Amino acid sequence: MRATVVIDNRKNGEIQGEWGLCIYIEYGEKKILLDAGASELFVENAEKLGIALKDIDMAVLSHAHFDHANGMEAFFKNNDKAKFYLRETCDENCYFKKWFITKYIGIPRHILEKYPDRIAFAKGDTKLCEGVYLIPHKTEGLSAIGKREKMYQRKGRKWMPDDFSHEQSLVFETEKGLVIFNSCSHGGAVNIINEVAATFPGRKVYALIGGFHLFNKPESEVQELGKKIRETGIEYVCTGHCTGGKAYAVLKEELGERLHRIQVGLVMEF
Repeated sequence: MRATVVIDNRKNGEIQGEWGLCIYIEYGEKKILLDAGASELFVENAEKLGIALKDIDMAVLSHAHFDHANGMEAFFKNNDKAKFYLRETCDENCYFKKWFITKYIGIPRHILEKYPDRIAFAKGDTKLCEGVYLIPHKTEGLSAIGKREKMYQRKGRKWMPDDFSHEQSLVFETEKGLVIFNSCSHGGAVNIINEVAATFPGRKVYALIGGFHLFNKPESEVQELGKKIRETGIEYVCTGHCTGGKAYAVLKEELGERLHRIQVGLVMEF
């Protein structure tokens, strides 16, 4: 298994970055794209990295936010076969809401109705192919996190704290153990590790890759998270995007050599 970072906040030389994430994964004969960044930049970066978007077999949206979904239409224009897998609750209803400020942060408007033949909705635990799975959140009370982050879903005339039911983990079976990709981990990095461990009883969870949404968290909270991640026994953690540089430095003190940093062009092999 080989994963290449196409989009992250941190650029690599002349290969530019942006606030978003996109990862290209080769697993056996399958070619999978996780997210499509915040713009069409991933198309340019993919070309520079030698990745043929037209050959991708399937794509996955980690959750319904613009910085992972805005490149979807560009993907459809560069690939005429792959389904894009969204969680079944994914809709155009995600907002940042603070007092009188309301900002739409969701997937591209009308993308669901424009490309119905290219979008597939995952329900429950979904097996994409042999050794590859989509796992939804199974932890209760995640709407408390949405309320704290001022992230809401608009349902009719009601505003509901986001429970991140639109977020999913992309999980791979490898010789080293289970490898989890969860691009922002809004539901909590430790919760995600535990959810996957419970879904695959008796299986070792080897790695977690993605952003941890810590850029706005106090140092004490980041330290506590690092401690709890270490206690899970996970051996490889690679984070970036919404984690933030300061939080990464704090996590590094807690996790040491098991922690690695995402940037454009990074290649991970398992």
